[in-house]
Amino acid sequence: MIVFAIPIKFAVLFTFGNMLAIGSTTFLMGPTRQLQMMFDPVRIYATSIYIGFVVLALICALWIHSKFLTMIAILCEICALIWYSLSYIPFARSIVSKVTIRLFDTEI
Repeated sequence: MIVFAIPIKFAVLFTFGNMLAIGSTTFLMGPTRQLQMMFDPVRIYATSIYIGFVVLALICALWIHSKFLTMIAILCEICALIWYSLSYIPFARSIVSKVTIRLFDTEI
């Protein structure tokens, strides 16, 4: 419910929570290995889009102060996070793409 009541506060907390989650895997694997995995050719686009939406959510929340734009940025950040997370599971993105094509007659 906090998403609709106070979307700017939610965006800031959610985004910093995501950054802490990535920071925790950096702590476990080491910063060099984490960056190598994040910018691997298989997931470079997913990583770039995810980081872009993280920055966009913070800009909408902290600089623009628009609730509507912040909610859209949060939604895009969640979708980008899911797609980024699927890049670590073998064949997960191709399976999701095939299911999406069959269900909605479109492709991601």
